[in-house]
Amino acid sequence: MKTQMNYAKEGIFTKEMEIVASKEQVDKDFLLQNIACGKIIIPANILHKSLDPNGIGYGLKTKVNVNLGVSNDCIDYTEEMKKVELAHKFGIEAIMDLSNYGKTSHFRDELIKVSKAMIGTVPVYDAVGFLEKDLKEIKAKDFLDVVYHHAKSGVDFMTIHAGINSRAARVFKQIQRITNIVSRGGSVLYAWMQMNEAENPFYEYFDDLLEICLKFDVTLSLGDALRPGCTHDASDSAQIAELIELSLLTQRAWDAGVQVMIEGPGHMAINEIEANMQIEKRICKGAPFYVLGPLVTDIGAGYDHISGAIGGAVAAATGADILCYVTPAEHLRLPNLDDVRAGIVATKIAAHAGDLAKLPKSREIDDKMSQARQDIDWEKMFAYAIDGEKAKKMFNERKPEELNSCSMCGKMCAMNTMNQILKGDEVSLV
Repeated sequence: MKTQMNYAKEGIFTKEMEIVASKEQVDKDFLLQNIACGKIIIPANILHKSLDPNGIGYGLKTKVNVNLGVSNDCIDYTEEMKKVELAHKFGIEAIMDLSNYGKTSHFRDELIKVSKAMIGTVPVYDAVGFLEKDLKEIKAKDFLDVVYHHAKSGVDFMTIHAGINSRAARVFKQIQRITNIVSRGGSVLYAWMQMNEAENPFYEYFDDLLEICLKFDVTLSLGDALRPGCTHDASDSAQIAELIELSLLTQRAWDAGVQVMIEGPGHMAINEIEANMQIEKRICKGAPFYVLGPLVTDIGAGYDHISGAIGGAVAAATGADILCYVTPAEHLRLPNLDDVRAGIVATKIAAHAGDLAKLPKSREIDDKMSQARQDIDWEKMFAYAIDGEKAKKMFNERKPEELNSCSMCGKMCAMNTMNQILKGDEVSLV
């Protein structure tokens, strides 16, 4: 089976590429060249029939991912499907099903059936439930059975923590961290490696993993098991050691024609973000970078969507290609619908803010909003806003008698004053 990358290497312009080129307003040659060399990916499993393809990477708009899924403490698939509907409403490009309890395949099948967004999973989360074995009893190749099952269901990209191999693990053991390993998948694999005194199965059988990806055109999202879980641990030797391993795995995947993106931090002080974006791009030869946040402080509990949006804007402006949203419930509980909405909007703002810095064409919508504000055209303002529904609700809660201002400035609205005086009209503030 040929992947989008292999088609691009042969100069074949697929229907998925046509859709991406139209959305992004880039030409055919630009897209073919950058998909062929790995700087742009189009995660599109051949079995995901409802998918509306999107590109991720160099010269394209920053994309947003929404996490959802059940845990053993919160099992409500109906609410999770409402989160999917909310993601679709806001035009979210990627959804990750992080369900880690019970038999997850039914929900995942329904999700893939209805979702136009690309779908991602973390197969190691599903290993215990799918295989019905305790962690220590799982055999190395059993993990690949789970990967195959996810790929066959139509998953477009998978987080695979192949970089935490024995070399990276040795580096981790030699340093002192406050939060150790905070990646769920990374911690499971590290525990399995320690209990079985064995190599990471995804690293040991990486070629077998690539065969599965080739069969269904699944994109590898190479997970950062050793990402920092607090600002203290950011940019340490363990994080960089794993990144080096990921760069080597990326080249192996590219040689086989498998699409790759790299996952990154995490928690990180704002002054370290740009350097981390540049390091990933340099070491991994321009592979798309997928970051969680980064959260720029560790004390924003209940408001981590703000901390994440601050870091996400800086990351997007300096090289990140896709942002994983962070909700107000981060570190506290499974997010509800209100949390998801807040996380989506905050992250879309961050992504667009980053695009304003790196893609001049992104300014068009801001200019339209600015003109609507000058014209005091409320309906256009609501239409251009990322969350126009909330904007309209807030305006109407304290709606002025005259619609040539809002209830904050009233008759002293600067826009209205200038509109009048520049037309030659007298201005009355009474």
